[in-house]
Amino acid sequence: MSEVSVNDFGAMSDVVAFLMELDKLKRVERRTRLIGNSRHENSAEHSWHLAVSAMSMAQYYDAQMDTARAVQMALLHDVVEIDAGDVLVYDLAAREAIHQQERAAADRIFGLLPPALADNFRALWDEYENNETAEARFANMLDRALPIMLNLHNQGQSWIENGIRLEQVLARNAALAEQWPSLWSHLHYHLEQAHKKGWLL
Repeated sequence: MSEVSVNDFGAMSDVVAFLMELDKLKRVERRTRLIGNSRHENSAEHSWHLAVSAMSMAQYYDAQMDTARAVQMALLHDVVEIDAGDVLVYDLAAREAIHQQERAAADRIFGLLPPALADNFRALWDEYENNETAEARFANMLDRALPIMLNLHNQGQSWIENGIRLEQVLARNAALAEQWPSLWSHLHYHLEQAHKKGWLL
């Protein structure tokens, strides 16, 4: 009897191939370290953390939205980093330059799935990127807020390592200040304190 390929799961083979491809996201290092500074977090860990944050913080959001859809976006939003890698949120030129690479990555990675599922996942990723629905805005704002919180608990680790200024953080999070003022009021206070402590230039 011939040996069956580890990729052979019958009708489920395309989905299994996609799931095995997602394992590569665990190798993509981000700039933020785990609390305690033992190592950098990876993008898979960040996506999980963001999804649980969405589940937990939805009750405090200032607009009505579908939490489950926001969680789905959080889980899928950084899948493209398998091909494109992670870019520092404050490096605006690099983020603009990588945009087409991320779209090509979305085509390739979601294209591993059966068509209906590929279309569904790609639509969620596009919705997050376009940032026009309440769910996308919520997920995007948490994606900005979570690294701030981690930096506050790590004495500004990635801010210090990358020479980030308070003005950059305030400018990059202007939408958060406008759209989620109840969260921003706390973040802004802590950012000012971080600046005084020398964690932000």
